[in-house]
Amino acid sequence: MENLLVAVLILVLCLFASQIRAQFAVTLTGNSNHRPRPPDVTLCAQLIQPAGYHCSEHKVQTKDGYLLALQRVSSRTGDIKEQRGPPVLLQHGLFLAGDSWFLDSPKQSLGFILADHDFDVWVGNVRGTRWSHGHISLSDKDKDFWDWSWQELAMYDLTDMISYINSMTNTKIFVVGHSQGTIMSLAAFTQPNIEEMVEAAALLCPISYLEHITAPFVLRMVNMHLDQMILAMGIHQLNLRSDWGVNLLDSVCDGHVDCNDLLTSITGENCCFNNSRVDFYLEYEPHPSSSKNLRHLFQMIRKGTFSKYDYGFFKNLKLYGQSKPPVFDLGHIPDSLSLWMAYGGNDDLADVMDVQHTLKELRSKPELFYLENYGHVDFILSIDAKKDLYDHIIKFFRSRGKSSSF
Repeated sequence: MENLLVAVLILVLCLFASQIRAQFAVTLTGNSNHRPRPPDVTLCAQLIQPAGYHCSEHKVQTKDGYLLALQRVSSRTGDIKEQRGPPVLLQHGLFLAGDSWFLDSPKQSLGFILADHDFDVWVGNVRGTRWSHGHISLSDKDKDFWDWSWQELAMYDLTDMISYINSMTNTKIFVVGHSQGTIMSLAAFTQPNIEEMVEAAALLCPISYLEHITAPFVLRMVNMHLDQMILAMGIHQLNLRSDWGVNLLDSVCDGHVDCNDLLTSITGENCCFNNSRVDFYLEYEPHPSSSKNLRHLFQMIRKGTFSKYDYGFFKNLKLYGQSKPPVFDLGHIPDSLSLWMAYGGNDDLADVMDVQHTLKELRSKPELFYLENYGHVDFILSIDAKKDLYDHIIKFFRSRGKSSSF
């Protein structure tokens, strides 16, 4: 009966799809976040260089034609051409971009802190984010531009960024991932030859399973089958900064979820988030993602699996040669790739039970770091994160570093 009601609801939405798409198109053309970004408006110029840090912009082309932005950062006293420490790639989460590592003061933001500790900091930005550079042939107004999920972010974006940094530095790199950045990392690490380029990884709010997620807002969207509705309406880009995106959030909250504290209803209660800086954060966040990516994440919640995108029986047979999507086997992550995982007691997205599920499937035993009062956002924006968390990441990396000067 529930599936019938969902089908009817999707049918009704489809009847109004042309009107909704028309409104969405107006939003696309009228929203400043979709106008071509001037060449001088870069992450380096906007956030990093004004804080006094050396920063250079790099462009990486993925194997499927997307043009990603990478930033390379060194300390205020260092020389970007004479880095003393090993390279570290920072990989952001869902609806975020590389700016999320630099939103607080230099003494509180992980990107700045690593640079001040003489790491060679590289900042990743996946396809679709405002800092990246589009595609070699597709416009961001094309449906095909948004035909991807975290599966492609792992297999192409992250893998190709790691390969680029490895070729530029001629050494193995460290990886730091947060949230979706950990999904990408764990999936990528299951692939052959990745250990030749990655020394170790620190995973903040590690996710490979989402079966026990407790975030009320997210569960409401899953139960509404919002992912199916959006795709049925022909909407392929998710831009929560647009008028359409704001109305979408309002519709989910309406009478069903207390969204007075929207962040808490999505991520869990964050102990140390600086509420006085929310207006500043919102100058940069959120970034766009794809509807297909949301669909893939919701598949993980519903099915309790860590698998490739589920296209349905017949397309799965065509693409994968089997009726169900292949799993990402965490047992394929080599023992030689050292992992450090930090998770929080108040995190409604990376639930402790799901973290335990991940640990059971790994061949190695990661170093674990548990913060009882931390929510999902605290791991990147806590005012106390340096002493609570980041100093421990640095200690872990230094214990794995092979550079004699480090």
